[in-house]
Amino acid sequence: MPKIQLNRPLILACNFTLLLALLAGPPARVHADAPSDFHALIDEMWEYGLEQDPLFATSVGDHRANDKLPEVSLAASARRNAADQQFQQRLAEIPRTELAPADRVNYDILARQLREGIAEYEFGTHLTPITSRSGFHVEFPDYRTQAPLVTTDDFEDYIARLQAFAGYAQGHIELMREGIRREQTLPAVILQDWEPAVDTHIVQDPTKSLFYEPLVELPATVPAAEHDRLRTAAADAIRTGIVPGYEAFRDFLRDEYVPTARGSIGASALPQGRDFYRHRVRRFTTLDVTPEEVHRLGEAEVARIRGEMEAIMQEVGFEGDLGDFFEHLRTEPKYYAESPEELLKEASAILKRIDGELPALFGKLPRMPYGLRPVPDYIAPRTTSAYYMVPTGDGTKAGFFYLNTYNLKSRPLYALESLAAHEAVPGHHLQLALQQEMDDLPMFRRFSGFTVFIEGWALYSERLGLEIGLYEDPYSNFGRLSMEMWRACRLVVDTGIHYFNWTRPQAIEYMASNSALSRHNIEAEVDRYIGWPGQALAYKTGQLKIVDLRKQAEAALGTRFDVRGFHDVVLGAGSVPLDVLEANVQGWIDEQQAESGHSTAAGQ
Repeated sequence: MPKIQLNRPLILACNFTLLLALLAGPPARVHADAPSDFHALIDEMWEYGLEQDPLFATSVGDHRANDKLPEVSLAASARRNAADQQFQQRLAEIPRTELAPADRVNYDILARQLREGIAEYEFGTHLTPITSRSGFHVEFPDYRTQAPLVTTDDFEDYIARLQAFAGYAQGHIELMREGIRREQTLPAVILQDWEPAVDTHIVQDPTKSLFYEPLVELPATVPAAEHDRLRTAAADAIRTGIVPGYEAFRDFLRDEYVPTARGSIGASALPQGRDFYRHRVRRFTTLDVTPEEVHRLGEAEVARIRGEMEAIMQEVGFEGDLGDFFEHLRTEPKYYAESPEELLKEASAILKRIDGELPALFGKLPRMPYGLRPVPDYIAPRTTSAYYMVPTGDGTKAGFFYLNTYNLKSRPLYALESLAAHEAVPGHHLQLALQQEMDDLPMFRRFSGFTVFIEGWALYSERLGLEIGLYEDPYSNFGRLSMEMWRACRLVVDTGIHYFNWTRPQAIEYMASNSALSRHNIEAEVDRYIGWPGQALAYKTGQLKIVDLRKQAEAALGTRFDVRGFHDVVLGAGSVPLDVLEANVQGWIDEQQAESGHSTAAGQ
C-alpha cells in the first residue's frame, strides 16, 4: 500500500484528510466572479495548509518552513476544525453551476473532503493519532530520506527539526491523554510489541542514532569548515530533542496509555461507534453503502475466488482440500527465499520484466523513476509485506517500493509478482507519480487522493499481470489469487470486527481458512484492521468498480476498445471518488462511439 498508511509521508499522498484538517482562513466574502473566487479559495486553502503542516510542505517540494514542525495540541486541532467549517461555508457560497466542468469536479471533491474532515474531528479521531503500525513516532524517521540535504542551510533546518521533536511528541501525548479521559483509546491488543519502534531511538551515543546518519558523510556542497559544527549541533539536537521526545512517549505509553487502553476491538464500542463506522464505510468507499452490504459483497467475492483457487490446485495435481493446499504453501521451503538479499533480487528482476511491458498497457507513463528498498528493521516486525513511498513534490527524490524482508517464511516468492505490480508498477508508483505530474490539476488534487481509487487501482494492477504474461506458472497465478483473496477477506473481516462484534481470534481464523497468508502476516493484518476502521474496505471496492467499468467499455466499444486509452482515461483525472470515475469513463465511451460514427459516415 502507499505509505500514506496513516503511516508515513507516503501516507501523505493517500491520506488527504490530514491536510484538509489543517486548513484555515479569513472570513467569508461576497462572490462576484465564481471561477475567480473558487480558484482564489483553493489557492488560499493550499497555502494555509502548507503553513500548518511544514512536514507535508517539505514532502511536496515547498521548503520555506523546513526548520519547523506542525503544531500538535488540542487547541490547534479545535482551531483547524473551526477553520474547516469557515472554508466549508465559503465554498457553499460559490455558485457551483457557474464553474467550468473541470472545476465542478474540483468543487465536489473539495466539498467532500471538507465534510469528511469535519466529521472525523467530531468523532474524535484526532485523539488516536497512532495505530498498531503507524504514527508520528514511526513516520518522523522517514524524514531523513525526504528532506533536502544539500547545503549548510539544509542541514541547519534538519537539525532545528530534530531539536523541536520533544515538543512535537508532547503534543501527541496531549491528544492521546485526552483520549484516555474520553474513554476513546486504541484497543489494548494492538499495542503489544510497541517498544521496538520507540526504543530504537533512545540512544546513549547520539552518533549511533538513525537521525545522525545524514551527518556521517556530508556532501561536498557543505564547506569542510562547517562539518564539525554541524555534527556537534546534530548530536546536541538528538540528545536534547529526539531522545527526550521518545523517552517521554515511551513513558506515557508504558505508564498511562497501555494500562488504560480499551479491551474491546471494534469501532462500535466507541462513543457513537456504529455511526462512526457507517461514516468510515462511506468515506473509504466513496459510496452510499452500508456495512451489511459490504459484508455480503465480501462473502460473495471470497466464494468466487475460492473456486478459482481450487481450479489451480487441481491443475497442479495436489491431493487434498484447499486448506491442505494452503498449509502446503505455508510450510514448503522451496516457496520462500533463504535470505533478504535473495528476496530483493527476485523482486528487482520482476520489476524489470514489468517495466518492459508497460507501453502495451498505457499511452502515458510517469517521468519520475522508482527504486526498491527493504523495510527498515526497527518497524519491520509490525509492518505488512510491503508499502510504497511517493516521490517528493520537487522531483529530487524518487518513489520507493519498500519490501519487508523480516520473517522470510511469511514472504512467499509465489506472491512476489502481484506484490510488485501492486506497490510499484503498474500500481502505486505509476498512478501516484503520474498524478503528481498533472500540471492541469490544482495542487490539492495532485498531492491528495481517495484511498478507494489509489488502492483499487493497485489491486486492479495485479490483475493486469495476466495481460503481460507476468504470472509464468500456476503457482504465481495462485499467488495473485491469494493476494486478491486477502483483499476480499478484508471486506468480511473489517465489517465483522467493527460492526458485527467479531473477536480477534474469529477474524484471524476466517483469514487463515480462506487464504494462504502466513499466521504472522494474518495477525499483523488483523491488528491493522482493528486500529484503522474502514480503510481495508477500499481495495476490493475500488478494484471491482474499475473491472466493472472496463467490462462496460469493452461491451460498448467491441473491437474498437483500446486498453491503453481506457487506462489513460482512468488515470487521467488523478485520484477521484468512484462516481466521478464512472462519469469520466462513460464520457470517454461516448466520445469513442461518436468518433466511430463520424468515421463510418465519412467512409460511406
